[in-house]
Amino acid sequence: MARPLRIEYPGAIYHVTSRGNARQNVFLDDEGKTLFLSKLERATERYGFLFHSYCLMDSHYHLLLETPKANLSLGMQRIKGDYTQAFNRIRKENWDSHTVGRMVRKALEK
Repeated sequence: MARPLRIEYPGAIYHVTSRGNARQNVFLDDEGKTLFLSKLERATERYGFLFHSYCLMDSHYHLLLETPKANLSLGMQRIKGDYTQAFNRIRKENWDSHTVGRMVRKALEK
């Protein structure tokens, strides 16, 4: 069965959530959460994302964001990739690899 189409359009509001691969924790400590928030800040600057709210839990996260441009996939790919690379660099002595799993998103009505 094919995945649903990922519809993107300017001004869309999305609820985005993601878990770690194999249900690993995405964040091991507050330092990891701070690192992830810095990646969200960079996305705001680079992609124009407007974050309305977020919730970071050890095993997953939720984001409520607006995209003035139709660029959610591009921005989230960057956020997740940058965070995963930084996580692996910092924790290399303890972890072989760490990635953030597939993103789930739902467009919401204004």
